[in-house]
Amino acid sequence: MIERSSWVDYAKAVGIILVVYGHVARGLLNAKLPLDEHAFLLIDSIIYTFHMPLFFFLSGRFFYKTLEKHGRAGLLLNKADTILYPFVIWSLLQGSFEVALSSYTNNNVTFNDVFSLFWRPRAQFWFLYALFLVFVVSSIVYPLIDRARSSLLVLVFGALFICKDDLAFNPATRFIFENMVFFALGVWFNEVKDLFKEKCKKLIFIFLIFFLCGQYIFHVVLGLTYETGGAMQLALAIISIFFIVALSMCLESVRLEWLTYIGASSMTIYLMHILAGSGIRIVLNKLMGIDSIAIHLVLGVLIGIGAPLLAQVIIRQCGLNFLLAPPKSIAVSSFRYTA
Repeated sequence: MIERSSWVDYAKAVGIILVVYGHVARGLLNAKLPLDEHAFLLIDSIIYTFHMPLFFFLSGRFFYKTLEKHGRAGLLLNKADTILYPFVIWSLLQGSFEVALSSYTNNNVTFNDVFSLFWRPRAQFWFLYALFLVFVVSSIVYPLIDRARSSLLVLVFGALFICKDDLAFNPATRFIFENMVFFALGVWFNEVKDLFKEKCKKLIFIFLIFFLCGQYIFHVVLGLTYETGGAMQLALAIISIFFIVALSMCLESVRLEWLTYIGASSMTIYLMHILAGSGIRIVLNKLMGIDSIAIHLVLGVLIGIGAPLLAQVIIRQCGLNFLLAPPKSIAVSSFRYTA
């Protein structure tokens, strides 16, 4: 059984809370509610420099253990069930809702957009699409390299990240070049995890200073944004990830069951939070005439997290698990394989 560390769940919780906040705030801006645009753009860019790279990093943490347990073919079959299946199901479900409610939402979505999911993933589902591609590439590359030298892949994929604008020739390769380095960083982190954990109380202050100074220089002094790319963005993302990791490791000494639960349920929240957040915005703005940004942000984040958690309970109690995972009769990982 793959080890489950509470710090990983804490880090996932921090990441998913930032994801929900970011999409709620973007929804308010797109709906032309009275948002302080300058403050929004700054906070949005700070969050987007690292919150999705964090999830690729955390996914890389367990790559070798999953590969050793299932083999190359088994790993990909497992990821087809745990990543591709919810990607398809929820792309279709959310897309259908967006088409039906397009007159109330910020986007004019058509079924042509929805059914283009395999070559043009929409909304938040790009992450699942990209993550599966990263696992495919990793399952090919890592077995070819001695594990002791696998850290060199961080440098290789880092170079591809920096040069992605010149090298990416289609959306799939761009997804790989943009995110593979963070996955590789997570794979490498296993080599220093114990030392990092032992020194986390010192490291949290070091990386907090680097995080604050780095974000200030990047956004305020240089006037850059998360879309800038390049070596500076990569360095800032890594610093920010290590800050969240150090913070999460320090929090392991405190039992925060609610945070652990949010982190362990991050996939469910990720799949459903757009529907929940958009729904509460429509109710507050269109039906109740409320345009208070504070109310929208607080309720949007709370509902964006709470509604998927409630839905998860209902799904399990009502035997609707096919909404989150494939039934055994169609689960490809249930097939016999050798690798």
